[in-house]
Amino acid sequence: MQPEDAQTCRPAYSGRGPRPVPAYPEPAQQVKSLVIAAGESFARPVQWTGGSRPGSGRGGFKRLYSRFVALRIRPAGREIRKATAGSELPVRRLPAEWPADQDEPVQFWLSNLPEAILLPVLVRAAKLRRRIENDYREMKQALGLAHFEGRTWPGWHHHVTLVSVAHAFCTLQRLSRSPKKTASA
Repeated sequence: MQPEDAQTCRPAYSGRGPRPVPAYPEPAQQVKSLVIAAGESFARPVQWTGGSRPGSGRGGFKRLYSRFVALRIRPAGREIRKATAGSELPVRRLPAEWPADQDEPVQFWLSNLPEAILLPVLVRAAKLRRRIENDYREMKQALGLAHFEGRTWPGWHHHVTLVSVAHAFCTLQRLSRSPKKTASA
């Protein structure tokens, strides 16, 4: 990874062989070292819905908190260079979780969402992974997604549709039974 402000430079042409391509003068850095170099002072507290822990938050789920740093970086790598038109690497966002009780960041994500997206929205999108994994496991084990034994595309489509509807029904039932805050007089 390169910092956002890294600039390419073209080495001098020696007169032999192909002309040199623009390159970054500094070698690529590790993600963790970039975040640590930015400093712990850039870490901002963000809350997001956990999704699996019952509590008194919105939708009946407990709100989870941590500190996050969001940097703008240029991802490095052979595949990215091949896919990029031009000599500059694309600028991406790197949200990193840096809990207050840790000496260094513990989780990292790479995002191509626009810069206008606020950090809490970016964190919620990154943290959806666990909710998606839980939903997939429920669909596969409890609702029978893995039990299809047919051989036709319409049969598979029918089976997946019914499992998806059953999952939506279970989700709505779970949300309707979640504890709600009552207004006290």
